[in-house]
Amino acid sequence: MNYRHIFHAGNPADVMKHAVLALIIDHLRAKPAPFCVLDAHAGIGRYDLDSEPARKTLEFQDGIGRLFGQPAPHPALEPYLDAVNALNPDGRLRWYPGSPRLARALLREQDRLLLNELHPDDWQTLKAEFAGDRQVSTFKTDAYQALKSHLPPREKRGLVLIDPPFEQPDEFARMAEGLKAAHRRWSTGVYALWYPIKERAAVWRFQEAVENTGIRKILTVELTWHPEDTHLRLNGSGLLIVNPPWTLDDTLRAMLPALHAALPSTGGGCTVDWLVPEG
Repeated sequence: MNYRHIFHAGNPADVMKHAVLALIIDHLRAKPAPFCVLDAHAGIGRYDLDSEPARKTLEFQDGIGRLFGQPAPHPALEPYLDAVNALNPDGRLRWYPGSPRLARALLREQDRLLLNELHPDDWQTLKAEFAGDRQVSTFKTDAYQALKSHLPPREKRGLVLIDPPFEQPDEFARMAEGLKAAHRRWSTGVYALWYPIKERAAVWRFQEAVENTGIRKILTVELTWHPEDTHLRLNGSGLLIVNPPWTLDDTLRAMLPALHAALPSTGGGCTVDWLVPEG
């Protein structure tokens, strides 16, 4: 529990992840029935890019810093960028929305947000961030226990985000097992599992483990900004999405190349592929 996301907030991995999450939630908003978002690794909610840790790495400069204040490279990025802009109404980039604040910006009155964070200090910050908000509940427990405790939600529709810090060497295996157990409890929910792309073999093993669960309708979405010639750096990031909303894959195939072109890179690219089709 030593990971602190403030050092990395708003970097290219965050931009890709949050842009896709915003699109998924925007699709959920298309139907009037309420939905629930469960964020299993919530963090603190929002991040101060003027803080010493953020200024130490300046990772946000190659991520949200390349998009903020500019026209959206693709219309599908607008739900995400609108949420960032709403936190910075004076036009100066200071605050970056983590997934909790991003999801909250997209909720309607009938929707609900469940936030889980195990780190005690971060949970206190998260709890204070949403104090008094009746649509948001916060919890401090192990992420995979939270999946057992809160699924299925009463709304019957929604999104589960599994976004671990990858401090544990078996995190890929834990994600695959956690997804399998959660899907048994709630097979119709949308699941988004984020993963880093450093060592390609580790990603392949993770995807094979998920494929072997027997779960259907699984989409993989990846954005890389470096050639994958070393596993000593973060070369890109991916999302494995179960039950993606209809047409999301087509939208991402159009949006991700525009996002890749807007971010600095030494190579890489983007892919949107079906790991397991629906049928």
